[in-house]
Amino acid sequence: MTLLDHRRPVGPRPLADRARKASALAGRLRDAVADGSIRRVVCLVPDPHARFDAVELGAPFFVDSVLPGGYGMCAYLFGTNAEREVINAPAVDQFLGGYGDLRLRPDLATLAPAPGRPATWLVVCDVEWPDGRPIPEAPRTTLRDRLAALEQVGVVPSVGIEHEVTFTTPGGTPLTTTGLDYAVHALTPLRTVLSAVDTALDELDLGLESARGEVHPAQYEYVLRHRDPLAACDDAMLQQLAVRAAAAAVGVRAGYLAAEAPNTGSSCHVHVSLNDPGGAPLGAGARPTEMSTLFGHFLAGVLRAAPDLTAFWAPTWNSYVRLRTAPFSPRQVSWGTDNRTTAVRLAGQGPNLRLEARFAGADAQPHQVVAALLAAGLSGITDRLDPPPEGRIQGDLARTPWEAQHRLATSKLAPTLLGEEVVAHKLAIFTEELTQSLDPVTPWHRTHGDLRA
Repeated sequence: MTLLDHRRPVGPRPLADRARKASALAGRLRDAVADGSIRRVVCLVPDPHARFDAVELGAPFFVDSVLPGGYGMCAYLFGTNAEREVINAPAVDQFLGGYGDLRLRPDLATLAPAPGRPATWLVVCDVEWPDGRPIPEAPRTTLRDRLAALEQVGVVPSVGIEHEVTFTTPGGTPLTTTGLDYAVHALTPLRTVLSAVDTALDELDLGLESARGEVHPAQYEYVLRHRDPLAACDDAMLQQLAVRAAAAAVGVRAGYLAAEAPNTGSSCHVHVSLNDPGGAPLGAGARPTEMSTLFGHFLAGVLRAAPDLTAFWAPTWNSYVRLRTAPFSPRQVSWGTDNRTTAVRLAGQGPNLRLEARFAGADAQPHQVVAALLAAGLSGITDRLDPPPEGRIQGDLARTPWEAQHRLATSKLAPTLLGEEVVAHKLAIFTEELTQSLDPVTPWHRTHGDLRA
């Protein structure tokens, strides 16, 4: 039986190193398929709705045909809403014409065993047009392009992602009635589902840093160790996939809404460190707790762009319920040293100095969130922006989805950071989200209406 070493390196890793890792795995993958250790390969593509689209393939076919030539996936998946209904917008028309195929290109650096499925492995894929043209709107491509741009100025980031999840009944009732922040005994009602999730995550073996109870009823947090940004985002989504499946197997819903209930919030906090191509930290200044000039520029760029990019941090109607739960989901844009009530927290010191961006909800698309952060930070570096004084407010995130839509649509900064195609695509999907929100009649509508009788 051939064993594949799929462990993720901790810390920064340039794109070229990822490519070498993928190339080195190709031969061992072929050996594992030949001796029967791997019989199925599930190809996963991160889509704009923070989920994977997938196709399962026979392993011999995968190594014989898909590795050298790619595989087709219907292009319409980049032109739909969350219900997989097509969107009527010019920015998505190219994905709908004729319902043709995109081509999957597996990234073997993402290989991981499928929990609970012996001889089945997962691989995350890039997508391209059949003629080989890249698709900038694809979340992985958006992020990869930003990483390449940072490497051009000698910066290689590493990223750690914290995701909060709420465990509920299938109908949405939390499994506990009280918050669980750092709790021990109070986690007892969750032990069945937590044990199932632990088993799945151990099989996936992506490099867990921590897991603990969180502040709201039945809320829990999983944190993966720092790694290169593509791996951080891919693995955060693989972890979500495993958590959802393991919970469902014991009759529990794992919820990644930004707000499971009024006055609650679940987040996608992103820790970013900066390094040079050799891995040396670039964050700290003359003193361990002070930022370097480069890191200060990066921080300033993030703060400048954050309001215009609200739709990336808060991509659904539900996201704006979370943004009403300040101070821990802050709308005011400022930074502070080890301060969780600021939108950007400066954490660690010396070689571990990093920023924690606290903008995004658990429903955000991780690749797009990290791409937006890195693009904003790079703009601060290239423009040599100086960071504002600690605690000084630099503006607000949008307070409503309509305001977020308007800010993104009228922003001059966003297209320069992410490209016009990426912004237009985000606007099309976000606008569809808002349009759909006007369709349902909810219990709140009825109760509110009866008050006017």
